[in-house]
Amino acid sequence: MKKSILKSVAVLAVVVGSSAFVDTISKEVDVKESQVKWKGYKVTGSHYGTVALQSGSLEFTGEVLTGGEFVVDMTTLESTDLSGEYKDQLDGHLKSEDFFGVENFSTASLKITKTVQSGKNSYDATGDLTIKGKTLPINFEISVYGSKATANLKIDRSKYDIRYGSGSFFDNLGDKTIYDEFDLNVDLVF
Repeated sequence: MKKSILKSVAVLAVVVGSSAFVDTISKEVDVKESQVKWKGYKVTGSHYGTVALQSGSLEFTGEVLTGGEFVVDMTTLESTDLSGEYKDQLDGHLKSEDFFGVENFSTASLKITKTVQSGKNSYDATGDLTIKGKTLPINFEISVYGSKATANLKIDRSKYDIRYGSGSFFDNLGDKTIYDEFDLNVDLVF
């Protein structure tokens, strides 16, 4: 009986001990195959476009997403809903100090600091988002299927001192008001 109990304890110790040694693996994101799309809203409509990933990786412990880190190349920020002169004007304005100040802040970044599994392939994530040199926490959902991950983020630009046309800072803007929140739809291939 004693031998049986000792064997059971030994087996349990090996099982518990081996599960503690599951390595965290970092999987590099294919920046050419991945996409980041944005959409901003104003009283009279919206604009949308893309921005390119400069680098990125997702971290997994076993099959579970546990973290990640991404850098976006803000110099690639462009609208895709316009063409010609209007596109050039909007793209230039978005890159100016009125918005993202790309000359001084050529990258933005997101570091996933915590994940909680909310379904078979989905997670509630918390991260540190840096825009224009200012880092703030953000919560979002991310799903992982095979070698692809998708996330949708809603970002309040006013928290990053992007005030142009914001009704939160300026009165009497009328139909020139640009809403503070914009969307990022991210499709990652790794």
